[in-house]
Amino acid sequence: MLEKDSGKLAEAMRRGDVLAAQCPSREILKHVTSQWGILVLMALMEGTHRFSALRRKIGGVSEKMLAQTLQQLEQDGFVSRVSYPVVPPHVEYSLTPLGEGIGLHVEALTDWIEHNLPSITLAQQYAAPKAP
Repeated sequence: MLEKDSGKLAEAMRRGDVLAAQCPSREILKHVTSQWGILVLMALMEGTHRFSALRRKIGGVSEKMLAQTLQQLEQDGFVSRVSYPVVPPHVEYSLTPLGEGIGLHVEALTDWIEHNLPSITLAQQYAAPKAP
């Protein structure tokens, strides 16, 4: 029995335990699934973009939030930042192979939401509190 239990533990350790408060996966999950993280990954799935082009493409994102999101995704290894030594500064962002992998999953999630949006909207209407 101990051997079987230790196999489960080893599997859990390899996979991580995102439900545990101290799991390092949580921070990465937070970066990827934040409102701006998802939208940045979606935009970069289409190819390399400059900062200003990303800001225009992602409606409603502030310069500060875009910069923070790009920095987080770069630190996690999902985004590559290339700075060219020219005046004015020219910086390009693209997905790394790791970023392309997570981008496919984010794309599948957003596709699912778009496909099921009518059902979701209907459920929201039924769940909305009724006025007295």
